[in-house]
Amino acid sequence: MSLAGALAGGFVGTLVLTTGLRLAQITGLTRMDIPLLLGTAFTEDMRRAQAIGYAVHFFNGLVFAVGYWLVFEAVGEAGWLFGAVLGLIHALFAGGALVNVLLPAVHPRMGTMWSDASETPILEPPGFMLSNYGPQTALVTVVAHLAYGAIVGGFASGL
Repeated sequence: MSLAGALAGGFVGTLVLTTGLRLAQITGLTRMDIPLLLGTAFTEDMRRAQAIGYAVHFFNGLVFAVGYWLVFEAVGEAGWLFGAVLGLIHALFAGGALVNVLLPAVHPRMGTMWSDASETPILEPPGFMLSNYGPQTALVTVVAHLAYGAIVGGFASGL
């Protein structure tokens, strides 16, 4: 199990995940735009938010790859199937606690279920598994994270 392999897998996996989510948005499967969601935490300018959001998302992809590698090391096993299982856990965490509890707590432009009419957030609250961005968003999120996890696991194991 290799940290360099996990990081390489994190880079490739993030490319695949981000591209898959973008394709799902373009084809109308979801309205979710992760770079915009992340980038608007830093700026109101939508163009700059996209650029910042992509950078943050790729950084997060590498951070999560290190987290996967730590799990692989602790368990003494890595592989694409184990990585996919971690990807499912990752998707549930990202779609649950991360975007519904942690992100709204620090995101100055995201609405919450407690926002009222006098407030004007740029982004609506995501909902569990980002369900406010469309009914297929949960499925798209899980599939993309399964792919990410499988790629990180495969790279970390040297496959």
